[in-house]
Amino acid sequence: MTNLLSNSDARRVFLAKQGLSAPPNRALTKAGLLQLIQDLGFVQVDSIQTVERAHHQILFSRNQTYRREHLKALLEKERALFEHWTHDASILPSAFFVYWKHKFRHQEKVLVERWRKWRGEGFEAAFEETYERVRRDGAMLARDVKADGHVSGGWWNWHPNKTALEYFWHTGKLAIAGRSNFQKIYDLTERVIPAEFREPEVSREDFVDWACRGALTRLGFATHGEIAAFWNLVSPDEAKAWVSAHRDELTEVLIEAAPGGKPRPSWAFAGFPSTLDSYPDAPPRIRVLSPFDPMIRDRNRTERLFGFFYRIEVFVPEAKREYGYYVFPLLEGDRLIGRIDMKADRKKSTLDVRRLWLEPGVKASAGRLERLEAELERVARFAGVEKVVLLDGWKG
Repeated sequence: MTNLLSNSDARRVFLAKQGLSAPPNRALTKAGLLQLIQDLGFVQVDSIQTVERAHHQILFSRNQTYRREHLKALLEKERALFEHWTHDASILPSAFFVYWKHKFRHQEKVLVERWRKWRGEGFEAAFEETYERVRRDGAMLARDVKADGHVSGGWWNWHPNKTALEYFWHTGKLAIAGRSNFQKIYDLTERVIPAEFREPEVSREDFVDWACRGALTRLGFATHGEIAAFWNLVSPDEAKAWVSAHRDELTEVLIEAAPGGKPRPSWAFAGFPSTLDSYPDAPPRIRVLSPFDPMIRDRNRTERLFGFFYRIEVFVPEAKREYGYYVFPLLEGDRLIGRIDMKADRKKSTLDVRRLWLEPGVKASAGRLERLEAELERVARFAGVEKVVLLDGWKG
């Protein structure tokens, strides 16, 4: 018999799994930060700093005592974390590196052909010399090995040495030792990733089991497609086969969608419905989420569970944008209630709020606006600016 999980219970479970149900002002130690990232699985990295970079904002939205220096220490000194790709560039626990070795092997097979189509024949001519230079001279930025006379054109026009550095990073021979003004510092993997995480090997079977089990644990409930997409490590067919092979550990759950949506059959670990009481309600305060927050990464799942349609419009021509260049979702309790367009002006030391859009049926009550303004004050302090400025017409 398939169990039915109400939409409100589904949201409660998912928010708890996403670290958004714990008290947001509890003291977060460096060890606690490492555990939080372990529980989330990954934290996406992105260069846009409209208010704050994505990884910092993702962590701050879960705990307002988060300290950037703790993250830097875990990444660059203790090497408890490393940077690599899930669906995009992310920060991951170094304990996961052993599983990423399977990704590296896959990338070795596909990247050369893919990049040859992109860069043209001979694009790998600088590979050997670039690797040798890193081996000999140590950690370096891409600009340290840039060929004379090359005119950069962004990611689509990497110079040959930058292409080499990225290839060796994607295939595991180089690692990110740190960042300087957000630019990657590359070094040999054996000089960055501790041996305890770098040297072990796991079988393909154990790798697939870890990836699927870890994804379902962090999602709470999922289709086999959602399991595969979580890390972007295994194929949907591999996830489907894993579900079939572990049916004795799983139970089928019918997830009630937000109003207007259809229920979705999903998988959860056996005994799941009986554990619902262990998931707390999300705090009632309003929180600003990063556009790259893992809670909303799967846009279809977000729409199905929360009735909230969200897209990043960075690459949409300005005249065709519905909202704005970089608009932040707003979470209130267990509901996504709207989005806000704002930007930190560090010259004026202000957080400029341009526009607020609330979802249909969500009222701009005095209490709600007070909670929003309290959150904006918290975000401003975190971004290092002195005050919030509500621009004319910000409430539409």
